[in-house]
Amino acid sequence: MQTHASLIAGPGDALVLVDVQNDFLPGGALAVAEGNRVVPPLNRCIALFTGRGLPVYATRDWHPPDHCSFAPQGGPWPPHCVAGSPGADFAPALRLPPGLPIALIGKGHDPAKDSYSGFEGTDLDRLMRAEGVERLFVGGLATDYCVLNTVLDGLRLGYRVVVLTDAIRAVDVHPGDGERAVAKMAAHGAALATTAELS
Repeated sequence: MQTHASLIAGPGDALVLVDVQNDFLPGGALAVAEGNRVVPPLNRCIALFTGRGLPVYATRDWHPPDHCSFAPQGGPWPPHCVAGSPGADFAPALRLPPGLPIALIGKGHDPAKDSYSGFEGTDLDRLMRAEGVERLFVGGLATDYCVLNTVLDGLRLGYRVVVLTDAIRAVDVHPGDGERAVAKMAAHGAALATTAELS
């Protein structure tokens, strides 16, 4: 764990919200258990970062109807987050105020290629470099897939990364996948912290 002082968000920091979309919430097409519980801590972070004039980025799955990851095409997942569908919308309780200077990062457009990372096939890295971002605070869904891959890519690209452990939840296709994902992120250099440590 980092010290409290080192977790104070300031210049060079950015908040990354990973795939907080309806289809990943309870009742959604690819529901993550307790996925809705990431929303309150992320809302506190949104308020904190926007209040300090710091950038916020939100990734989202934005799939074509025939995406390769869908079971009808031989993939592992039920159809989810189809572009323009209600399931692809951000969670209604997620407080993204109108006019918020937030970068929406769509991923998974290519029907023939799956993309778990918010950096893969997107402008996220370019946008962050333009903003002078050096450290990422990451939360969202799901720990063992899109959060994991976004964090690992962020580290590979040279960013420092803090994983917000109370603002992530796992699919856990295999029991313990979420815990193993957190351990892997830490082993690759990510810091672990709760959102309460940021305030």
